[in-house]
Amino acid sequence: MERKTISIMKACELVGVSRRTIYNWLSSGKIEYVRTAGGSVRIFVDTLWRDPHHADRPASDVVWQQEQRNQA
Repeated sequence: MERKTISIMKACELVGVSRRTIYNWLSSGKIEYVRTAGGSVRIFVDTLWRDPHHADRPASDVVWQQEQRNQA
C-alpha cells in the first residue's frame, strides 16, 4: 500500500502550526518524510497526528477526515 504524502505548507494548514514547528518535528523524528528527486520534502500524512491513547498508532482516519473537510 502506498502512503499518502503532502507538502510542508499543506501539513501546516492541516495541523495548524508554523513551518518552523514542522521543521522541528522533522529534525526530531516526530514525523516521517521523504525527499523527492527534485529535493522537495513530502510528509507522510499518517505521521502528522497520532492516536492520543496509543502513541505508536497513527490516527490516519482523523487525518483523512480533516483533509476531506478542507477540500470541500
